[in-house]
Amino acid sequence: MQLRDLPSVDRLLGQSSALIDRHGRAAVTEALRTTLAGIRAAPPQPLPDAAGILSLAEQALTARARSNLRPVLNLTGTVLHTNLGRALLADEAMAAALAAMQSPAALEFDLDTGGRGERDSHLRGLLCELTGAEDATVVNNNAAAVLIVLNTLARNREAIVSRGELIEIGGAFRMPAIMEQAGCRLREVGTTNRTHARDYAEAITPETGLLMKVHTSNYRIEGFTKEVAAPELARIAHQAGLPMVNDLGSGTLVDLRRWGLAPEPTVAEAVAEGADVVTFSGDKLLGGPQAGFIVGRREIIAAINRNPLKRALRMDKIRIAATEATLRLYRDPDRLAERLPTLRLLSRPQAQIRAQAERLAPRVAQVLGCAATVIDCASQIGSGALPTDTIPSAGLALTPRPEALAERLRGLPTPILGRIHDGALILDLRCLPDDAALIDALA
Repeated sequence: MQLRDLPSVDRLLGQSSALIDRHGRAAVTEALRTTLAGIRAAPPQPLPDAAGILSLAEQALTARARSNLRPVLNLTGTVLHTNLGRALLADEAMAAALAAMQSPAALEFDLDTGGRGERDSHLRGLLCELTGAEDATVVNNNAAAVLIVLNTLARNREAIVSRGELIEIGGAFRMPAIMEQAGCRLREVGTTNRTHARDYAEAITPETGLLMKVHTSNYRIEGFTKEVAAPELARIAHQAGLPMVNDLGSGTLVDLRRWGLAPEPTVAEAVAEGADVVTFSGDKLLGGPQAGFIVGRREIIAAINRNPLKRALRMDKIRIAATEATLRLYRDPDRLAERLPTLRLLSRPQAQIRAQAERLAPRVAQVLGCAATVIDCASQIGSGALPTDTIPSAGLALTPRPEALAERLRGLPTPILGRIHDGALILDLRCLPDDAALIDALA
């Protein structure tokens, strides 16, 4: 076959009814033209026939139709991986979100009075019940929660924070920068490793708007250290007639020790310790969709809700529905690990994961043509939670040429993501839902 013998676009379109049904005539026409142009620019030998050209065009159309936000298998060993979307939603949360998407919902409509309602009302009661706070409101993430709290309580005034708590998290979120954007002035007290009660008390002036405690959730300062506990900081603030804000960052509603995990301060504890406002995330340890919760004193929450920023930072009906369903799961702590994916993954026994690795090792080695050794490894929670604590896990160490194997697995229709360590590609199986998920991805 010569180049002049290649079929025309019109002829190929006549054989493309199935492609046109899936992708539309315009897209198929463009794909055929592009495919033919590529063949003419760099003629392969032998030249493809009509079936071959249609196959090439179909591959191009399939790649174009594929979403950039692709599902992956998270075998990195980081359960709440920020770059992979953090928490997986519970079945109940997904069902609630789907219901909210499929029909109009009483988002800001009071069904009892027939008048306008408040979107926060769907979550306020649950948050107060689970935390012991007087009132609650919600915005689209915890950075937004901190921003609006500071802007409401300390705009054009000073916010006093320990130098050892001036955190930076991913995405260039720095507490000093957030304070600047909120319109308040940072007043650092103490040193990096030691801050005393007198440091806060001596820093208070008529310009002070609030005292703030920030949970250092993504790092630890150890050794010769001193920090002021939340109850004492609340006492200092209240004696001066000031609010005390406690930013928990990741935040949890339950004592994680119940499932064999290291403890993190709970929101209820922070409220009971005297904080006037507590902020925390919804998509980390709590295991829900992205959200920023603000709980605390009724008059402060009311002031936050009057802030013009609140509308800019509010959540939509889909995430409110999923968040409500997630919070309802916490009413039944005995079954929480069964129903909440985050807690289920974090509490998986190492023996169970190792047995899974032993079942999968021969199959993975056969498909990839490499060595797959069963190993013990350590998972981490991720997203700034318990940064110095790991969870015993198990997985597969793939060799040789781990970089090439990692690239090959990233190129699959369902990419498989691991981590390279000590000359091997490590696939930590803690977050693998079942054997079939990996086998199907490799197939």
